Amino acid sequence: MEEVKVKIAFVGLGQMGRPMAQNLTRVEGDYIVCDRNPEALSEFNKPGVVATTSLDDVAIADIVFLSLPNGDIVKRVLLSASGLLEKLAPGTLVVDTSTISYATTIEIAEALSTKGIHFVDAPVSGMYARAVDGTLTVMCGGSEAVFEHIEPLLRRFGDKILLMGVVGSGQLTKLVNQLLFDINAAALAEVLPMAVKLGLEPGLVTEVVNSGTGRSYASEFFLPRVLKSNFNEGYPMAEAYKDLVSGAEISARYGLPMPVLAAATTTYQQALLKGLGALDKGAMIQVFEQLFDVRFRSALDAA
Repeated sequence: MEEVKVKIAFVGLGQMGRPMAQNLTRVEGDYIVCDRNPEALSEFNKPGVVATTSLDDVAIADIVFLSLPNGDIVKRVLLSASGLLEKLAPGTLVVDTSTISYATTIEIAEALSTKGIHFVDAPVSGMYARAVDGTLTVMCGGSEAVFEHIEPLLRRFGDKILLMGVVGSGQLTKLVNQLLFDINAAALAEVLPMAVKLGLEPGLVTEVVNSGTGRSYASEFFLPRVLKSNFNEGYPMAEAYKDLVSGAEISARYGLPMPVLAAATTTYQQALLKGLGALDKGAMIQVFEQLFDVRFRSALDAA
């Protein structure tokens, strides 16, 4: 009896989606990769892979992965008049690795279920380098049976794959992780310019922080780069701000006070108002550098 070949599609070949799709398609199979930018498709010219700019070509897939910038775009790709909702066959599985809000995730899952389409939210944690290495953390929300079905595929771009609970649980878990990271980055932006203002040397302060109890992933990633005025290696603040909006929505909807998060959000807002949105979260330090009239830089860069 002939083996049934599963057709797998991947939509969204941006900074994270491209290496994820490359790792997904490294195993021989039947694939479709889709992005509205034709230039993003050039790296997928290999046997077994159809590269396209049209969602119509994606409609024949059995499993559809998404990696898109925000919830509005995910909704447009899935639920708009020209989206996949009316094109996919019942029984198709949609796996959304994008980072979007919990409320949007539930809305999408409910809409797809009316057409008999299965849905798993599977946001990922880890920056570009881990996407390239295939070592992302993937947090999933969905049924156990569906999760077991797709776990081998998820392991092609992630080395820690967790089923967190029902649909939406993946996004909630990702949000918790991101908000803690955001708060860490905002704290560094506020406290370290104070250290310079009072006479401490930035390079030495960085050594102490990153070898002491004040260290965090944010400090280890951003501080060496801040010392060199490098603010372009992390995720742009303007795009990351959606996590803070999601946190504020949950705080308001469920009546949960989160004063530290609210304070960190204010720092982000100041940075965005100063036109720093295209830079990474390390650039938030410029808000307090300007306020305190100092620079947290290495001696060579300062010179």
